[in-house]
Parts: sequence; C-alpha cells; structure tokens
Amino acid sequence: MTTAPPAGPGGVVKTSRGPDLPPPARRSAARARRGLLRALPVSPAVVLLALFMAGPIGYCAYIAFTDLQLTGQAESSFIGFDNFREAFGDERFLNAVWLTLVFTVLSSLIGQNTLGLALASLMWRASKPVRTVTGAVVITAWVLPEVVAGFLLYAFFRREGTLNAVLDFLHLPSQNWMFTLPILAVSFANVWRGTAFSMLVYSAALNEIPKEITEAAEVDGAGGWRRMWHITLPMIRRSIGTNLMLNTLQTLSVFGLIWVMTRGGPGNRSQTLPLFMYEQAFQKSMIGYGTAVALLLLVVGSLFSLVYMRLLRTEV
Repeated sequence: MTTAPPAGPGGVVKTSRGPDLPPPARRSAARARRGLLRALPVSPAVVLLALFMAGPIGYCAYIAFTDLQLTGQAESSFIGFDNFREAFGDERFLNAVWLTLVFTVLSSLIGQNTLGLALASLMWRASKPVRTVTGAVVITAWVLPEVVAGFLLYAFFRREGTLNAVLDFLHLPSQNWMFTLPILAVSFANVWRGTAFSMLVYSAALNEIPKEITEAAEVDGAGGWRRMWHITLPMIRRSIGTNLMLNTLQTLSVFGLIWVMTRGGPGNRSQTLPLFMYEQAFQKSMIGYGTAVALLLLVVGSLFSLVYMRLLRTEV
C-alpha cells in the first residue's frame, strides 16, 4: 500500500525535484568565462598574427585599389576596381590562372599526394634498412633550397641534360623538354621536391592503424588493394585531407623553382600566378596591379582552404 506525499501548509502536496538550474544568462556567462580561459594561452599568437599578417594583408588590399607604381608619379590615387577589371580582361592573367590550376593539380593533388602515399605504404611494410635508405633519399630532395632544386632539375631537363643523355644512350628520341613541355617539367620538379612531406604525413598516419585490423582482414581473405581501399584509406582520411590542404597552399605559392627553371617561358607557357604577379609588380613597375593579382591569389588559396576544412569537419 502506497502512501501519498506529505501535504504542506494549505493542503499543498510537496513533490521532490532536482536542484534548481541556473538561469540562461548565468549559464551563458559561465560558458563565456570558460571560453576566455581557453583562449588566453593562444592570445599571444593571435596578437602576433594580427600584427604580422592581418596588417600587411590589409595594406595590400588598399594598394590593390590604387595605381601605385615603382617609377613615374610619386603619389598614388584610388582607382577602385580598375586593377581587377584589367586582370580579368587580360588574356595573360587568365592563362596564368589556368597554368596555376594545371600545375597545382598535376604536382600537388596527383603527384605529391599519390607518390607520397605509395612510398609511405611501401615503407610501412618494408624492413628497417629499406625504410631508412628510402626516407633519406626522398627527404634529401625536400631539404634542398628551392633555388638549388631548380638548378638541379634544370640540368636534368635541359637540351644537353641528364634525361636526354640517357635517352640517347638507349637510342630513344630526345627533345628540348624545357621548350616543348615546360609546365610538365616544372610540375615534375615540384613533385620531386615536395613528395617527402606527403610521405612523412602518411607514414605517421599508417603507423596509427592497429595491426590487429589489417591482420584480421588478411585472415578473412582481403587482398592488398581491398585492404587499402576499404580499411587503410578510410582510417587515414583526415590525414589525406590535411595533407591535400597543406600541399595545395604550398604549391600555389611556388615561385623560385619555376623562375630558376623557365622564368615562366617559353612564351609564358609556364607562367603561374606568382610569376605573373612578380612580372607586373617589379618588372613592369605596376605595384597596384601586381598587388591586385596577389590578392586574387590569396582569395584562391582561401577558397581551397575552406573546401578542405569543410571536408575535414564532415569527415567525407
């Protein structure tokens, strides 16, 4: 037989309840305090970024709307969007945009990413001596200064270079690679120089995969390609997204390698946006126009970053 809850004064029945919840305003203030405490350790870095990045970017954004020049008139005047209209009406600028996309896709999204994953997978299953030698050889190209790497690849691809010497020895047709296929030559050079970063990223990701999972899949009869497609790649997808983002941003800003090898030629057939920007700003003295091109390149890099960050957040 159950008993009713005791009645209080006036015959009102008392019921038990949990502790009173704080009002929404108090909870919001508590969350704000916790967020502030978490932000304090990174505040010095934020201040430095604001001083050394946001400040110059803001000044460049202002210069892009002026007709500032290295020579001629001493003062600049505000011209609005004229520099941007001139860029989108310039066939050489549109050609530089196209070559930048080709260079980025060939050397970063396909070349460095695929070759880095292949090398990391081979080293994952190789013996320690093989891993040591392979890693040393690949990383050597990465630690070389960009100008030195450019001279080495120029000596490899030039008309009297190493590649044509090997082809002549094998009685195969040779050609002037720097003239016939300049964008492919500089793309190969960027792959050769930057693959080590992708290899290191993927090596670290592969080492985090539990061996029990791959061994169980192997016992169940899954072949190498099946394990790679259904187990390895899904488990390292976040590393793939991070590597693609960093490689893309680095490739968009490559200047010294292409400048040493081809200087954007012949006939502007390897002139990417960084080289076009340099030509307009410092060779033709049009600082305002060159800065507008640099700002457009920054926008392109930001769009790539937003896409990759969205993919990483949704883990697609």
